[in-house]
Amino acid sequence: MSVPPDSTVPPPAAPPPADGPIHESSPSAAERQWALFAHLSALLGCLLTGHWFGWGCFIGPLIIWLIKKDTMPFVDDQGKEALNFNITLALIGVILLLFSIITFGLGFIPAFFIGGIVGIAWLVLIIIAAVKANEGVRYRYPFALRLVK
Repeated sequence: MSVPPDSTVPPPAAPPPADGPIHESSPSAAERQWALFAHLSALLGCLLTGHWFGWGCFIGPLIIWLIKKDTMPFVDDQGKEALNFNITLALIGVILLLFSIITFGLGFIPAFFIGGIVGIAWLVLIIIAAVKANEGVRYRYPFALRLVK
């Protein structure tokens, strides 16, 4: 038996969207740019203060997040993510410094190497986060304390 020519099979439903954008529509170009700045401002802060694990690393993400959190949801999300990650790294720096002091300088050598590895991971992860934010994709750092919610 054949199918009458007037009846057609409906097309299959569209697949659900993949993980990525924070809201239904893609973030605007301005949101993506500010999210990019939120991640990269940590690099600028560290260059200006001269400390890899210093306070300058989270001042930039904090300022951008505070300014744009109410008007741009994507920047709110990525700014908090950048801020939390850089606060986490500042805490790691303080812990390594305290370890060196408590051990009367003997812990400086392992702290120096651990700090170097963490510093390289910090740089790589910030660059990855900045690229993802520029693409409009939410990025979650693999190890960050969620202190700012």
